Amino acid sequence: MIELSNVNKTYNGKLKAVDNLNLVVKKGEIFGFLGPNGAGKTTTIKMITGIIGCDSGAIKINDVDINRSPIEAKRQFGFVPDDPNIFLRLKGIEYLNFMADIYNVSAAERNTRIEELSKRFEMVNALTDPIQSYSHGMRQKIVIMGVLVHNPSVWILDEPMTGLDPKSSFVLKEMMREHANKGKTVFFSTHVLEVAEKLCDRVAVINNGKILFCGTLEELKIHFKGEESLEKMFLEMTGNEN
Repeated sequence: MIELSNVNKTYNGKLKAVDNLNLVVKKGEIFGFLGPNGAGKTTTIKMITGIIGCDSGAIKINDVDINRSPIEAKRQFGFVPDDPNIFLRLKGIEYLNFMADIYNVSAAERNTRIEELSKRFEMVNALTDPIQSYSHGMRQKIVIMGVLVHNPSVWILDEPMTGLDPKSSFVLKEMMREHANKGKTVFFSTHVLEVAEKLCDRVAVINNGKILFCGTLEELKIHFKGEESLEKMFLEMTGNEN
Protein backbone atom coordinates (compact mmCIF):
# COMPACT_ATOMS: atom_id res chain seq x y z
CA MET A 1 0.00 0.00 0.00
CA ILE A 2 1.19 3.51 -0.86
CA GLU A 3 -0.24 6.65 0.73
CA LEU A 4 0.57 10.26 -0.18
CA SER A 5 -0.96 13.02 1.91
CA ASN A 6 -0.74 16.70 0.93
CA VAL A 7 2.60 16.19 -0.79
CA ASN A 8 4.32 19.21 -2.35
CA LYS A 9 7.56 19.73 -4.25
CA THR A 10 8.93 22.96 -5.71
CA TYR A 11 12.18 23.33 -7.66
CA ASN A 12 14.33 26.47 -7.43
CA GLY A 13 11.65 28.16 -5.38
CA LYS A 14 9.55 28.66 -8.50
CA LEU A 15 8.50 25.54 -10.37
CA LYS A 16 5.72 23.69 -8.56
CA ALA A 17 6.40 20.15 -9.74
CA VAL A 18 3.90 18.47 -7.38
CA ASP A 19 0.99 20.44 -5.95
CA ASN A 20 -0.75 19.17 -2.79
CA LEU A 21 -0.94 15.61 -4.06
CA ASN A 22 -3.16 13.07 -2.28
CA LEU A 23 -3.15 9.47 -3.45
CA VAL A 24 -3.82 5.99 -2.06
CA VAL A 25 -2.66 2.89 -3.92
CA LYS A 26 -4.35 -0.13 -2.37
CA LYS A 27 -3.19 -3.66 -1.76
CA GLY A 28 -4.26 -6.13 -4.41
CA GLU A 29 -4.36 -3.71 -7.33
CA ILE A 30 -2.37 -2.64 -10.36
CA PHE A 31 -2.35 1.14 -10.33
CA GLY A 32 -1.39 3.14 -13.40
CA PHE A 33 0.14 6.60 -13.11
CA LEU A 34 -0.42 8.56 -16.31
CA GLY A 35 0.53 12.02 -17.49
CA PRO A 36 2.31 13.93 -20.26
CA ASN A 37 6.02 14.76 -20.13
CA GLY A 38 6.76 17.22 -17.33
CA ALA A 39 3.49 16.48 -15.55
CA GLY A 40 5.11 15.50 -12.24
CA LYS A 41 5.20 11.70 -12.60
CA THR A 42 8.94 11.24 -12.18
CA THR A 43 9.15 13.74 -9.31
CA THR A 44 6.32 11.89 -7.54
CA ILE A 45 8.01 8.53 -8.03
CA LYS A 46 11.33 9.90 -6.78
CA MET A 47 9.62 11.15 -3.62
CA ILE A 48 7.78 7.85 -3.08
CA THR A 49 11.06 5.95 -3.35
CA GLY A 50 13.02 8.41 -1.19
CA ILE A 51 15.39 9.55 -3.95
CA ILE A 52 14.34 13.13 -3.21
CA GLY A 53 12.43 14.54 -0.28
CA CYS A 54 9.11 16.34 -0.41
CA ASP A 55 8.82 19.94 0.78
CA SER A 56 5.76 19.08 2.84
CA GLY A 57 3.29 16.27 3.34
CA ALA A 58 3.68 12.60 4.21
CA ILE A 59 4.48 9.47 2.18
CA LYS A 60 3.93 5.98 3.61
CA ILE A 61 4.77 2.57 2.20
CA ASN A 62 2.84 -0.18 4.01
CA ASP A 63 2.22 2.32 6.83
CA VAL A 64 5.94 3.15 7.15
CA ASP A 65 6.75 6.86 6.72
CA ILE A 66 9.63 7.15 4.27
CA ASN A 67 10.79 10.47 5.73
CA ARG A 68 10.85 9.23 9.31
CA SER A 69 11.98 5.62 8.71
CA PRO A 70 13.64 5.60 5.26
CA ILE A 71 15.48 2.28 5.56
CA GLU A 72 12.45 0.37 6.79
CA ALA A 73 10.23 2.01 4.16
CA LYS A 74 12.66 1.09 1.38
CA ARG A 75 12.62 -2.54 2.46
CA GLN A 76 8.91 -2.59 1.58
CA PHE A 77 9.30 -2.00 -2.15
CA GLY A 78 11.24 -2.76 -5.29
CA PHE A 79 11.84 0.10 -7.73
CA VAL A 80 12.51 -0.21 -11.46
CA PRO A 81 13.80 3.17 -12.76
CA ASP A 82 13.29 4.40 -16.30
CA ASP A 83 17.01 4.00 -17.13
CA PRO A 84 18.49 0.47 -17.00
CA ASN A 85 22.09 1.55 -17.62
CA ILE A 86 23.48 0.80 -14.16
CA PHE A 87 26.39 -1.30 -12.83
CA LEU A 88 27.47 -2.06 -16.38
CA ARG A 89 30.83 -3.57 -15.39
CA LEU A 90 29.19 -6.28 -13.27
CA LYS A 91 28.11 -9.59 -14.71
CA GLY A 92 24.39 -10.29 -14.54
CA ILE A 93 24.75 -12.83 -11.74
CA GLU A 94 27.04 -10.48 -9.78
CA TYR A 95 24.42 -7.74 -9.99
CA LEU A 96 21.65 -10.07 -8.81
CA ASN A 97 23.74 -11.27 -5.87
CA PHE A 98 24.63 -7.68 -5.03
CA MET A 99 20.94 -6.78 -4.89
CA ALA A 100 20.22 -9.89 -2.81
CA ASP A 101 23.01 -8.91 -0.37
CA ILE A 102 21.51 -5.43 0.11
CA TYR A 103 18.24 -6.98 1.26
CA ASN A 104 19.82 -9.82 3.25
CA VAL A 105 18.25 -12.51 1.10
CA SER A 106 19.44 -15.97 2.17
CA ALA A 107 21.49 -18.12 -0.20
CA ALA A 108 18.70 -20.66 -0.63
CA GLU A 109 16.03 -18.05 -1.29
CA ARG A 110 18.13 -16.00 -3.71
CA ASN A 111 19.14 -19.08 -5.70
CA THR A 112 15.50 -20.07 -6.07
CA ARG A 113 14.42 -16.55 -7.03
CA ILE A 114 17.27 -16.04 -9.50
CA GLU A 115 16.56 -19.38 -11.16
CA GLU A 116 12.85 -18.62 -11.40
CA LEU A 117 13.30 -15.08 -12.74
CA SER A 118 16.05 -15.94 -15.21
CA LYS A 119 13.88 -18.70 -16.70
CA ARG A 120 10.81 -16.49 -16.99
CA PHE A 121 12.79 -13.71 -18.69
CA GLU A 122 14.95 -16.13 -20.72
CA MET A 123 18.18 -14.79 -19.19
CA VAL A 124 19.73 -18.06 -17.99
CA ASN A 125 22.54 -18.08 -20.57
CA ALA A 126 23.30 -14.36 -20.15
CA LEU A 127 23.91 -14.23 -16.40
CA THR A 128 27.65 -14.82 -16.67
CA ASP A 129 28.09 -12.03 -19.25
CA PRO A 130 28.86 -8.40 -18.26
CA ILE A 131 25.82 -6.12 -18.28
CA GLN A 132 27.60 -3.70 -20.63
CA SER A 133 27.41 -6.40 -23.32
CA TYR A 134 23.62 -6.63 -22.98
CA SER A 135 21.11 -5.06 -25.35
CA HIS A 136 18.82 -2.37 -23.93
CA GLY A 137 16.04 -4.91 -23.47
CA MET A 138 18.34 -7.34 -21.65
CA ARG A 139 19.51 -4.54 -19.35
CA GLN A 140 15.89 -3.75 -18.59
CA LYS A 141 15.25 -7.39 -17.74
CA ILE A 142 18.26 -7.73 -15.42
CA VAL A 143 17.22 -4.56 -13.56
CA ILE A 144 13.69 -5.93 -13.13
CA MET A 145 15.11 -9.23 -11.89
CA GLY A 146 17.36 -7.43 -9.41
CA VAL A 147 14.42 -5.46 -8.06
CA LEU A 148 12.32 -8.57 -7.58
CA VAL A 149 15.00 -10.83 -6.10
CA HIS A 150 14.00 -9.89 -2.52
CA ASN A 151 10.31 -10.46 -3.33
CA PRO A 152 9.04 -7.03 -2.21
CA SER A 153 5.34 -6.60 -1.44
CA VAL A 154 5.17 -3.25 -3.28
CA TRP A 155 6.38 -2.89 -6.86
CA ILE A 156 7.11 0.62 -8.15
CA LEU A 157 7.84 0.56 -11.88
CA ASP A 158 8.74 3.61 -13.98
CA GLU A 159 8.05 2.89 -17.67
CA PRO A 160 8.92 -0.82 -17.13
CA MET A 161 8.00 -1.99 -20.65
CA THR A 162 10.49 0.31 -22.40
CA GLY A 163 12.89 -1.74 -24.52
CA LEU A 164 11.29 -5.08 -23.75
CA ASP A 165 10.39 -7.41 -26.59
CA PRO A 166 6.72 -8.47 -26.83
CA LYS A 167 7.27 -11.79 -25.06
CA SER A 168 9.13 -10.19 -22.12
CA SER A 169 6.47 -7.49 -21.88
CA PHE A 170 3.83 -10.19 -21.70
CA VAL A 171 5.78 -12.01 -18.97
CA LEU A 172 6.12 -8.84 -16.91
CA LYS A 173 2.43 -7.98 -17.26
CA GLU A 174 1.59 -11.55 -16.27
CA MET A 175 3.81 -11.24 -13.18
CA MET A 176 2.25 -7.89 -12.26
CA ARG A 177 -1.21 -9.45 -12.29
CA GLU A 178 -0.01 -12.46 -10.28
CA HIS A 179 1.50 -10.10 -7.70
CA ALA A 180 -1.69 -8.06 -7.35
CA ASN A 181 -3.79 -11.22 -7.12
CA LYS A 182 -1.75 -12.19 -4.05
CA GLY A 183 -3.03 -9.04 -2.32
CA LYS A 184 0.11 -7.01 -3.00
CA THR A 185 0.66 -3.65 -4.70
CA VAL A 186 1.82 -2.69 -8.19
CA PHE A 187 2.31 1.01 -9.00
CA PHE A 188 3.61 1.86 -12.45
CA SER A 189 3.91 4.81 -14.75
CA THR A 190 3.54 4.44 -18.49
CA HIS A 191 3.11 6.43 -21.67
CA VAL A 192 1.53 3.43 -23.37
CA LEU A 193 -2.16 4.07 -22.76
CA GLU A 194 -3.19 0.77 -24.33
CA VAL A 195 -1.19 -1.11 -21.68
CA ALA A 196 -2.78 0.92 -18.89
CA GLU A 197 -6.25 0.35 -20.33
CA LYS A 198 -5.84 -3.43 -20.45
CA LEU A 199 -3.85 -3.95 -17.26
CA CYS A 200 -4.82 -1.44 -14.59
CA ASP A 201 -7.47 -1.79 -11.91
CA ARG A 202 -7.33 1.97 -11.32
CA VAL A 203 -5.45 4.89 -12.82
CA ALA A 204 -4.51 8.43 -11.84
CA VAL A 205 -3.91 11.17 -14.38
CA ILE A 206 -1.50 13.93 -13.34
CA ASN A 207 -0.73 17.20 -15.09
CA ASN A 208 1.07 20.31 -13.85
CA GLY A 209 1.66 18.50 -10.57
CA LYS A 210 -2.05 17.99 -9.83
CA ILE A 211 -4.18 14.87 -9.95
CA LEU A 212 -6.90 15.41 -12.55
CA PHE A 213 -8.55 12.04 -12.07
CA CYS A 214 -8.18 8.95 -9.90
CA GLY A 215 -10.38 5.89 -10.22
CA THR A 216 -11.37 2.99 -12.46
CA LEU A 217 -11.62 3.27 -16.23
CA GLU A 218 -15.35 2.68 -15.93
CA GLU A 219 -15.62 5.70 -13.65
CA LEU A 220 -13.56 7.70 -16.13
CA LYS A 221 -15.89 6.68 -18.97
CA ILE A 222 -18.91 7.76 -16.95
CA HIS A 223 -17.24 11.13 -16.36
CA PHE A 224 -16.70 11.47 -20.11
CA LYS A 225 -20.22 10.26 -20.92
CA GLY A 226 -19.34 6.86 -22.28
CA GLU A 227 -16.24 7.70 -24.32
CA GLU A 228 -14.55 4.36 -25.03
CA SER A 229 -10.98 5.46 -25.80
CA LEU A 230 -8.59 6.10 -22.92
CA GLU A 231 -6.42 8.01 -25.37
CA LYS A 232 -9.20 10.48 -26.18
CA MET A 233 -10.10 10.90 -22.51
CA PHE A 234 -6.45 11.42 -21.61
CA LEU A 235 -5.94 14.04 -24.33
CA GLU A 236 -9.11 15.85 -23.34
CA MET A 237 -7.96 16.04 -19.72
CA THR A 238 -4.39 17.10 -20.41
CA GLY A 239 -4.55 18.88 -23.74
CA ASN A 240 -6.03 22.14 -22.48
CA GLU A 241 -3.85 22.47 -19.40
CA ASN A 242 -1.35 25.32 -19.29
